[in-house]
Amino acid sequence: MDHKKALEGTNTTRGVIKTSFSEKCFSVFNYVFFIVMGLTTLLPFLNLIAKSLSSESAVISGQVGLFPVGVQFETYKYVLQDSMFLNSLKISVFLTVVGTACSLLLTTLTAYPLSKNRLRGRKGLLLIFVFTMLFSGGLIPTYLLMQNLNLVNSFPVLFLPAMVNVYNMLIIKNYFEGLPDELEESAKLDGAGNIRILVSVIIPLSLPVMATIGLFFAVAFWNDYFAAMIYITDPAIKPMQLYLKELLVSSSGDFLKDNVDAAINATPQSIQASSILLATIPILLVYPFLQKYFVKGVLVGSVKG
Repeated sequence: MDHKKALEGTNTTRGVIKTSFSEKCFSVFNYVFFIVMGLTTLLPFLNLIAKSLSSESAVISGQVGLFPVGVQFETYKYVLQDSMFLNSLKISVFLTVVGTACSLLLTTLTAYPLSKNRLRGRKGLLLIFVFTMLFSGGLIPTYLLMQNLNLVNSFPVLFLPAMVNVYNMLIIKNYFEGLPDELEESAKLDGAGNIRILVSVIIPLSLPVMATIGLFFAVAFWNDYFAAMIYITDPAIKPMQLYLKELLVSSSGDFLKDNVDAAINATPQSIQASSILLATIPILLVYPFLQKYFVKGVLVGSVKG
């Protein structure tokens, strides 16, 4: 019995992990730091929501903080009926889908051969790709190139120059290098070629990194306004971010002059807030479907240098 009690006492002692004062202070600091950082990100978003739902008088008088005052939905009604907003939303959705698919395909086709040591000139090719991360031709030469290719004021100019991101390509390459070589060897014994191995063996095993890089591309295409600002003047193919940029820098109330009802019941600030929030929703809806792959894809794909 004494021996049994001694064992129980030992197990109880071993089960309790004592934390030092410095560790407790570090944990408290971490909690406080991340709470502050989270609030820093969340509070402006809450202010936008409050402005978009608040009445005209409350917004003009500066009464709106984190909660709406005098709730109204006229601003959302106006934005959802605006043909320019709906057209830019359609262009951005189409650009994100097409650009992400094409970029992911081309980046994967680039990363796969570069992940193989048997590729002749592999190190030289990698050096060329890394060189483009540090140096570029510049804005004016790039614009002249797009102009000579007759891509200015066309939809493809929004995604063709950004189809291969070297950083994303290196992440995928590193992920491919971590896969067992025996899988490819067994597929070759069964008569599969390189394309068949990539499609049937490599890609199904690389869903985490594919989903992660796909999300990177989707967010980049959705948020990009600079390419459209440089190359696009046709209102019919302006993406959402360029529309929002022009909306925010336009003279106060200019976009309300053709809609009397909206001008009476809403303010330019509330219309701008509603447009920003509605433009944020589509990309937010994508993340939950890719969340389970996100952390794994980034960590595993970036371990090897």
